[in-house]
Order: sequence, then structure tokens, then C-alpha cells
Amino acid sequence: MANSVFITGVGSGLGLALAKGFISQGFNVYALSRHLPKELENKINFVECDLQALETVYISVEKLLKDVKTLKYVVLNAGILGDIKEIHNTKMYEIQKVMDINVWANKIILDALMDLNIKIDQIIGISSGAAVNGNKGWGAYSISKASLNMLLKLYSREIDAHIISLAPGLIKTPMLNYILENIDDNKFPSVKRLREAPKMTPEEASEKLIAVFPKLKQFESGSFIDIRKINI
Repeated sequence: MANSVFITGVGSGLGLALAKGFISQGFNVYALSRHLPKELENKINFVECDLQALETVYISVEKLLKDVKTLKYVVLNAGILGDIKEIHNTKMYEIQKVMDINVWANKIILDALMDLNIKIDQIIGISSGAAVNGNKGWGAYSISKASLNMLLKLYSREIDAHIISLAPGLIKTPMLNYILENIDDNKFPSVKRLREAPKMTPEEASEKLIAVFPKLKQFESGSFIDIRKINI
């Protein structure tokens, strides 16, 4: 029987590349996302879900995974950036939107997985170096990823699965492209560093991550790992 993986956010970027990568390796792919790309139609098990609509998330997970007994991987990939701006100028409703998608939707997903009694081998939350860097302009995103790291650490004490928060490196996703094309690097110096740093395509990142996932078990469950700073 083929292994199964559950991924959030397969509409584009890394999530789409991961879905395609796992399909190519014979996995059964289950996914929640706002939309299903044509290239994944009839290839994965899919339920449409806007993770910002928190009241729909639990029901969507139940619908998608009600007959699933085991998952090799859970990849909590979906996330949003929010606006790059000074934290002083960031309104509470803007922070709340980012937190709802990047943190609280994942709490609901994890609760649903526990309640469904699905046996899970590994849970990987896609985090970011922004969780620890605290660069100017990244307020809501940095806060959300730091919160995601702690959320997963807390669940590592309660879920019988190996859990890691993983910063995957710089990937040429729509999110990163938006930053590089639209944000003033004089006002926000970290953007200049992003422009100059090496980057992977989503396909390159997917291949690297799928190869790395099994090796993450060498680290303590609940850890935050930046793939760029370790030799795996």
C-alpha cells in the first residue's frame, strides 16, 4: 500500500511542487487549499478550504480524511505574508488575518487529526527564518511564524508523531516574487539581502525537502530547524 501525505496550500508555489513530487513517488496525496490547479485534477484527494474561514477548517479536515487511518507525512505548508510595513503601522486586523491562517488554522487542523485518531509518522510545519530574525517590516509574518514554532513544540508533547518546524530556505514562490518586485529595499534593508541571496525553484525545493523529511527524525521532536544552517 502506498504511503499517504496530507498537505495544505497546494494552489501554487511550494505546496503545488510538493504535491507533484509526492505523486511522482507513488504517495496518496490529500490536500486542503483554496483551489485545485488543473495539473493536480484527478491525481489527489482534495477538499476546497479557505483557511482564513476558521469555522470551516475542522469540517474540511474531517471530510477529507474521514476514511484515512495512517499518514506518513503531514505538511502544514499554507501561509500568507501580509504587508511588509513597520509594526507601528500594522493594524490589529492585519495581524489577526495572518495569525488566523499561519497559526490558528493549523491548531484546528492538528486538533482534527488527533480527534480522528489518525496514526501519523511525521508532522512538518513550514516555518521561516523570519520567525527568529525580527527584520524591520516583517512584523505580522514574523510573529505568526514564531507562534507556529511554539504551537508545534507544544503539540509535540501531546501528539504521538515526530514534529518539526522547518525553515526551507529561499524559494521562488509568488510570495517571494511579490517582495522582490514591490518592496523598497532602502526602507526595508532585508529585501536587498533577499535579492542577492541564492534561491531555489519550487521544484528544486520540493525535491530537496522530500529527501530531507525522513532525516529530520534525528532532531528532537518540537524543534525549529533552518535547513540552510544544518548539514543533513
